[in-house]
Amino acid sequence: MADAREFDLIIYGATGYTGRLVAEYLARQYGTGSDAPKWAMAGRSAEKLAEVRDLIGAPAQTPLVIADSDDPSSLDKMTSRATVILTTVGPYQLYGDGLVASCVRNGTHYVDLCGEPGWMRAKIDEHQEAAEKSGAQICFSCGFDSIPFDLGVLMLQNEMNARFGSPANRIKGRVRAMEGTFSGGTAASLKETMKALAKNPGLVKVLASSFGLTPGFEGPDQPNMMIPKMDKTLNSWVAPFVMAPINTKNVHRTNFLLDFPYGADFKYDEMIVTSPGEMGKKAAEMIAKANPFGDDPPKPGEGPTKEQRENGYYDLLFLGETSDGKTASLCVKGDKDPGYGSTSKMIAEAALCIALDGNDHGGGIWTPGALMGQKLVKRLEENAGLSFAVEN
Repeated sequence: MADAREFDLIIYGATGYTGRLVAEYLARQYGTGSDAPKWAMAGRSAEKLAEVRDLIGAPAQTPLVIADSDDPSSLDKMTSRATVILTTVGPYQLYGDGLVASCVRNGTHYVDLCGEPGWMRAKIDEHQEAAEKSGAQICFSCGFDSIPFDLGVLMLQNEMNARFGSPANRIKGRVRAMEGTFSGGTAASLKETMKALAKNPGLVKVLASSFGLTPGFEGPDQPNMMIPKMDKTLNSWVAPFVMAPINTKNVHRTNFLLDFPYGADFKYDEMIVTSPGEMGKKAAEMIAKANPFGDDPPKPGEGPTKEQRENGYYDLLFLGETSDGKTASLCVKGDKDPGYGSTSKMIAEAALCIALDGNDHGGGIWTPGALMGQKLVKRLEENAGLSFAVEN
């Protein structure tokens, strides 16, 4: 990006529930000093933007930008003003096409919270070449799906290489504990994906494969994550994890984009840990049958109370093994509920990482792990309440 931009980042969707949390985080974490990031709030209504700005205690001089996903010219005006556009306006398959196209067209970087692999693959096919030419770095999935998982695998592989001189060719991702709700946007995105699947059965191949986001590459058969099973490594039953279908695709895309540092034969799966014995088996079976979003999931724009966000957390374990049996493990923890409190901090830091820290990559459709890697880990540990720690 040769030209200097007016803003380091613009939050598009700042009047929505998650967008508001992102703006609140930036205002609280970075203040308004001369060395603070330059950011603005964007949405369709100046009145609503001003109302949110005042509600979250952001400075009165915080710039407000009017843009609408149905108005391409307004999107171009917005994207040409920022180094990075941070968007929380989903489902992205309904509202994201024009914004991604505008960012690619104007050489503007982009981060979102997308967990919609069918749409993501379509954007890869549509924009990869043009983004390479314009220099736009488009980075999907910068929230709970899939930053902790993508970076957890990356950091464990760094440990494996440092300790053993070779990467793990098999990693298990295990959710040991989690308190909090999935976002209303996640539930809405799944609903729209099912609608898209009904209209285009060809999406089945993308959605079903762990390599749905690696065009031209199909790796080895992956472990079955869809049924409860006994994990002998942990001596515990494990159950299907609703985010695994998107997280595993992003992990394999990171490996693909970085020219296979994990190996072309890499295997990865994610599941929820219950407990040993018959009780653990019953719990795993109940999880497998249950609606992961509950009977009344929050709608887009809705979310938990501040107390619920503050009391949330997650604890993720990554277990790696080399082809000759050497093992290591790493834990990723977050200090807020995954769907809102932690996600809002993660996407903000991802946007700042691209805007301010720089990287050695050109334009294209990226993953957090491939594009930002350890620079993002550093930001998350210093600012966003995440920890990445080797266990053994």
